[in-house]
Amino acid sequence: MIPSCFILLIWYILSLPSPLFDVPYSTVVSDRDNELLGARIADDQQWRFPPSDSIPDKYKTCLIEFEDQHFRYHWGVNLLSVARAAKQNVAKGRIVSGASTITMQTIRLSRKESRTFGEKLIEVILATRLEFSCSKDEILNLYASHAPMGGNVVGIEAASWRYFGHDIKYLSWAEAATLAVLPNSPSLMHFGKNRDKLLTKRNKLLEQLYSKGIIDKIDYELATSELLPPHPLALPQTAPHLVTKLYKEEGGKHIISTIDKYQQERTESILTRWNAEFAQNGVNNIAALVIDIEKNEVIAYCGNVHFEKSISANQVDVIQAPRSTGSILKPFLYCAMLQEGQLLPNQLLADVPINLNGFAPKNFSLQYDGAAPASEALARSLNVPFVVSLRNYSVPKFYNLLKEAGMTTLSRSADNYGLSLILGGAEGKLWDISCMYLQMAQSVNDFNDDGRYYQHKPLAYILKDDNNEKGDRNRQPIFTAGASWLTLEALTNVNRPEEIDWRSIPSMQKIAWKTGTSFGFRDGWAVGVNPKYVVGVWVGNSDGEGRPGLTGARTAGMVLFDIFNSLPQSRWFAQPTDDLVQAETCRESGCLKSINCPESSADTTWIPKKGLDAAVCAYHKLVHLSEDMQYQVYEDCAGSRGIVHTSWFILPPSWEWYYKEQHPVYRALPPYSPECRKDSNVKLMEFIYPFPNTTVNLPKQLDGSEGQIVFELAHRSPHNRVFWHLDNEFIGETKDFHKKEYTPSKGEHRLTVVDETGASLSIKFSVK
Repeated sequence: MIPSCFILLIWYILSLPSPLFDVPYSTVVSDRDNELLGARIADDQQWRFPPSDSIPDKYKTCLIEFEDQHFRYHWGVNLLSVARAAKQNVAKGRIVSGASTITMQTIRLSRKESRTFGEKLIEVILATRLEFSCSKDEILNLYASHAPMGGNVVGIEAASWRYFGHDIKYLSWAEAATLAVLPNSPSLMHFGKNRDKLLTKRNKLLEQLYSKGIIDKIDYELATSELLPPHPLALPQTAPHLVTKLYKEEGGKHIISTIDKYQQERTESILTRWNAEFAQNGVNNIAALVIDIEKNEVIAYCGNVHFEKSISANQVDVIQAPRSTGSILKPFLYCAMLQEGQLLPNQLLADVPINLNGFAPKNFSLQYDGAAPASEALARSLNVPFVVSLRNYSVPKFYNLLKEAGMTTLSRSADNYGLSLILGGAEGKLWDISCMYLQMAQSVNDFNDDGRYYQHKPLAYILKDDNNEKGDRNRQPIFTAGASWLTLEALTNVNRPEEIDWRSIPSMQKIAWKTGTSFGFRDGWAVGVNPKYVVGVWVGNSDGEGRPGLTGARTAGMVLFDIFNSLPQSRWFAQPTDDLVQAETCRESGCLKSINCPESSADTTWIPKKGLDAAVCAYHKLVHLSEDMQYQVYEDCAGSRGIVHTSWFILPPSWEWYYKEQHPVYRALPPYSPECRKDSNVKLMEFIYPFPNTTVNLPKQLDGSEGQIVFELAHRSPHNRVFWHLDNEFIGETKDFHKKEYTPSKGEHRLTVVDETGASLSIKFSVK
């Protein structure tokens, strides 16, 4: 048989539970320097912070002096104290002293059993077992972390914040003494009664420390003069939405975040100040995210303003909430088309009214430029050029690119979003969008002459040593360095909200930034980038209510630049010349220079390497003019007018119609000489409205009758007379301004125009 003593030994070894305390803990979140940001109460509604690695020496000294002066010298049980307690209890005929050591009290706190002689014996046994398992300081830590401190406050860390409003490392002698005597009678920490008893106990302990020479006279007098706290204090509420997020993800732990408390508080102050202004227009919510690019960490996380208000809209963490994206995705399409050679930085893009299967996008200004360089269209956030570009790039391809870049909110199919994807047809999170801009910045920062890129970890908000650890060096990036740099360069030209030319002020930093405004003025976006930081801002109402004037530039943009002004300045990105090439381009069209482009219009431009495969300029054409440049001629009809062969910049008629209003230097082709035939390959006319093969609705008059459609035509020679025919029926003529009002019947129609030179043009359309 197994000896009984061996069984007892095994039981003794296994008797100590692991972990000793099976209790829920509060979620405690600190900044990167371990300064408390906030906490969430434990599941049992107790403020019980996770055990600390160490406790202050002042508290240790006070606790040992008050509870167990021989703590450093016994093995969990003080036999002298036991004997003295037994004598006192026999003399009094009742229990007046338990002779519990700090170790025994720690065991009692972990077991929460009734105080009986049998339970006391178990405490004695387990106390000795605990002494074999833990150091004296570890036992002190366990006791200090689980001792009742009055009300629903447990442990000295929670008590220090609730009663004194600061971390335990800043405890004064008076505060340490208060927390040392409190677990002996935690009901004394009641702010409506027993305050004098608590004060007396505290001061008596301080007197003992003074009499033993542990504290000097000055410390004693200062400590005894300190008042007890008048009432419990609220815990800090810095970065409350991040604290809540970590509570849901890592509940019951002490989490050290990547947040810089100083920058977090400055950012929150900026948001609060702007919120007071925006609220006058009924715009009540703001969110902002600040990312340190080099560290790959979030340093400020403001999910909303006024978290302390018990209003559901303020509790919403907008950083993680899907919102309509507006124009904030345009830079990603621009970058993707650059790196694939489908677009050059200054290539002209059409900016005219269009209708694509019923989708008729308009620019925010409701005006058109006819044509705009791609970089300018991006900086000005023109809608039409980017809808046309997305059609050329393909919606499914762009949809997949956004998903690969980390956009997690694309829950519908690419076909379902269609071309509206580029104008806010999809929802996005401020977190996802900011991370996508972060990838462009990291791409430029990482690039070197070997043409390889690092694999970065996901953006971190919990502090770890490997947050910026770079992985695979052969990763193929989503956004290449050259295309990203060109995109960010273009975004530095976005007009700033303060309407100041930042280039003329040396102290203003260079920032690439983009805004977005959703349909109905519900969401205002702004994301800014420099080599050091990414800042993302959203402004609006959490409940989705739109407000007039709520645009990205006028709201989120203002906040964005205030945040950047609170951050250290940074130099601009180094140009990744090894990922770019220099190419000859046409100054007017932005395309690769063709044989028809004059030398005077040639520029040398940095473009992505695949840009060398892009289309050459198709807008410079060789034309034949009379010697006085007043007419187009041919050799067989020039006669006495003579003939000159020259290159001429020619846009399509519908582009030209709008372009020449914005560009007075643009020269339209001169008319043909009366002696010449007009069979040029240059288009003379182009319909502006209706669009080919579209369906139009007839407007209703006030009296309910059918209204009229306004047909509109662009003509290179507007003074020419134009004759209009609908289904072979003549409906009138125009001159100078080629607009014709008419009420067609329902059904399919063919509209034909013929000018006085014999040139003709036809389109088909339907009326509902």
